[in-house]
Parts: sequence; structure tokens; C-alpha cells
Amino acid sequence: MGRRWLVQFLFSLLLLTSLEADALAESGARIIFVTHGQPDDPYWTIVKNGMSEAAARVGATVEYRAPANFDLGEMKALVDAAVTSHPDGLVVSVPDESVLGPALKAATMAQIPVIIIDSGSPSLAKKVGALYFMGQPEFGAGIEAGYRARERSFKHPVCIDHEVGNVSLEARCHGFSSGIGANAPVLETSLQAGAVERDLGAYLAAHPETDFILSLGTAVAEKVIDIVGRLPVERRPSIAAFDVSPGVLAAIADGRMLWTIDAQPYLMGYVPVVTLDLLKRYKLRPVVADGLYATGPSIIEKTDATALQALTPGVR
Repeated sequence: MGRRWLVQFLFSLLLLTSLEADALAESGARIIFVTHGQPDDPYWTIVKNGMSEAAARVGATVEYRAPANFDLGEMKALVDAAVTSHPDGLVVSVPDESVLGPALKAATMAQIPVIIIDSGSPSLAKKVGALYFMGQPEFGAGIEAGYRARERSFKHPVCIDHEVGNVSLEARCHGFSSGIGANAPVLETSLQAGAVERDLGAYLAAHPETDFILSLGTAVAEKVIDIVGRLPVERRPSIAAFDVSPGVLAAIADGRMLWTIDAQPYLMGYVPVVTLDLLKRYKLRPVVADGLYATGPSIIEKTDATALQALTPGVR
């Protein structure tokens, strides 16, 4: 009886060890994020927050890679290197399809699951064989911004593009012009130190009639708030933006900004990690209608901003 019990115990132990080894082999997906996000842009910090929290919860390993400045050539090299390492999943923003599309197609041809976030489109996701595009329709979000500006009868708006060559930002400005019903000027600048202050300062000096400024990101918006705040009260344009940061929420809450359009970047970090981990573990994948996993546009006005400040500095 004792010997039979010992044999059963040893068999059970071996079986349990085998099952644990199998479970371990099916866990811990290795996922690489490659984005065009610049270090000074708090938007991408929110993406990374979502990515890291999801990884901690599901037991995945995540790596985040991005060029030091907006550089499509460097970004393509980062994507190519990621594909060569053959991760369990690849999450990429695509500010220019012509540059990055072939690299993503190479990834899916190598049986690497791909998710496109923030910049790109559902049609691109289908074209390269990605699981889905996660973000907001940028032209439509720009139209919404234009509608809101037109409701307030602004006559001399300007749209600030801080990543020249990013087709998603171009779509926001084009949509804005469509929504406001006029060809709004586009001020090109960058996130390099002093660039916004120099370029917007010169623009406002040359166009003192400017009554509305649309920023396409929070890093620029926070600089615009400071620049406009130093102008005489009678010359201060109204401000609106895209995306969320503690500074933007504070400015909306106290009336220095009208509103912002949030694409919920925290979800763009969190959801792809869960998706790719489930795909690796259990071969489960979501069925996303038309390739679009929409996260916006979500309009944040004064009452919303006041409530959302409870989440700062961990903005989601």
C-alpha cells in the first residue's frame, strides 16, 4: 500500500512538473513597441504606463523603442531590428505608410502578430495583415475640432503641426479646416528646445488677429498656454488641443483652455499587451469590425477635466 502510494505520488509530481513547464512555455509573451514618440511628449508616457501595467498583470515582457527625434528612417530601422528578433508580438505607430508599411508586411509574413496604434488606419492594418488599428479616425477628430471652433465664431485660427511628415497630424489639420469651413493656416514647428516659443511667437507677432490656436499634442499645448498667458489679455487667442496631460487638464479646469480631444493613449498601451498575450497563450484574438479598435475622439471639457485631475499624474 505504501509503495503504491509512493508511485502515485511520484507520478503526480512528474505530471504536475510537466504541466507547470507547459504553462510556463505558454506564458510570458515578449512584445516590442516601436513608436515615433519623442521623449519630451507626455502622450507617449501615457502609452508606456498602459503598456507596463498590462505587462505586470499578465506576466508579459515588453520593450519600448522610439527614435530620439521624429525620424522615419531611424524608426524603420527600429522596426526592422524588432522583426529580426522575432518577438511574440509587435505594436507600431505608423506616421508614414510608405516608409513603414513594407516593414510591417515583412513582420506578418514572418508570422509575427502586429497591432498598429495611434497613427495609421484600418485599411493599412488590413493591407499589411495586422490584427487591427487602434486609435481614432484623425480626419474625423479634426472635423470635430473645426465644428467646435465654428460654433464659437472664430475667424482667424491656426493649427500647429509639431511633427512635419506625420500624416495623422496632417489629417487633423485638414479635418479642422473642413469642420471650421475655411482653409486654416498650419504653423510648422517641432519639439526641439525653444522651437515652439520661437515659431509661435513670430507667427503671433505677424498675425495679431489670431483668435484661436489648435495644438495637435500636449507638449505643444503646454508651451502655447505659457506663450498666450504672457500676452496682453485683449490679445490672447483661445486654445484647444489634442490629447491629455496634467498641464492640459489643469488649464481646461481653470479656463485657460477650452477643451481637448482625447484618443485615450493609455488604452493603446494596455490593450495590445493583453491581446498579444492571449494570442500567444490560448490562440484567442478579438474580431474587430473593419479593422478599427476605436479609442476616440473623446471630448474633454471643463467639468470632465476637473474630474480627470484625480488621475494625475498617472493620467490615463
